[in-house]
Amino acid sequence: MISSVLVTILTFLLNGTLLRLLGADGELLALGEEYIAVIALGASTQVIGTGLVPFIRNHDGSFYAMVSMIMGFVTNIILDYLFVWILGQSVSGAAWATVIGQGVTMLFALAWLLRKKQFTLSIPLSKFGEVAASILKIGIAPFRLTMSPNISLTIINRFSVSYGGEQAVATYACIAYAICIVYLILQGVGDGSQPLLSRYYGERNYDKLKSTKKLAYAFALFLSLISCIIMYLTKGSLGALFGASNVVNAEIAKVIPVFLVSVPFVAVLRITTASFYATEKSVFSYVLTFMEPLLMFVLMLILPPLFGGQIMIWWSTVFARILSAVSAFILKRHVDKRE
Repeated sequence: MISSVLVTILTFLLNGTLLRLLGADGELLALGEEYIAVIALGASTQVIGTGLVPFIRNHDGSFYAMVSMIMGFVTNIILDYLFVWILGQSVSGAAWATVIGQGVTMLFALAWLLRKKQFTLSIPLSKFGEVAASILKIGIAPFRLTMSPNISLTIINRFSVSYGGEQAVATYACIAYAICIVYLILQGVGDGSQPLLSRYYGERNYDKLKSTKKLAYAFALFLSLISCIIMYLTKGSLGALFGASNVVNAEIAKVIPVFLVSVPFVAVLRITTASFYATEKSVFSYVLTFMEPLLMFVLMLILPPLFGGQIMIWWSTVFARILSAVSAFILKRHVDKRE
């Protein structure tokens, strides 16, 4: 609740400033401010709802947590159609659909807590700072994982504007929308394995901990392979799904195989990071979550001027993810040997 209040205030105050930093101006800036103003009003629904779903998942309510999320996004889709297409409320209508959808997820989560009688606050005020610090210590890593695609998007767009112009930005916008689905699926495998990893780590049952890690890696790599095949086979029509021009659609078909190279490495990175924050290896998870955008930024400063402009923007992204995954593997071997 405290976080949601802070997020709402900061978003209202920094609305226009943040959009300008991302390069928005004119009509785009006006529409962005209109959208974010509504989203900020509903920040509490997203913060509380998103925060309670993992709590439910860790209390043997994984199916109910999934239902809560599904009800939220189904509500969002239905209201998007109603507000935008039927009632013609444009950007603000889409924003209200999002907020209400998040509110539905929050209500489902609260209903579960009340039914299970888990909705209590028994922490004395004197312990509040200590408990909050322990939550933040673990929470920074998954927070950073969730923010990673957005930070990468900002870095790539900034450099793409300089080298490839609007066409490059439009190309990556469509690729990012499509490939982000894959990344979220891989994150889902990490989030789904986290309660089991935490349990076996707490029980000091290292055999089951090891076997669960192996299962998570295998499943994530399998899903990454299937996703790469599907996206490669449909590369010629991906742009059309987002209303891209023929020129941009052709560019997407040419560029997306480059990004698919890094998908299996992202699978390794996601599972390794999740296993670290699930087993009290917070420092290692911090290193991995901050490494990728840092490497990406450095590589984009070096490679494009030397080896070929925009194409090296795309490859810098891939190299950063590969190097991050290799680092994750090295850290994992170190932890496995110690355990």
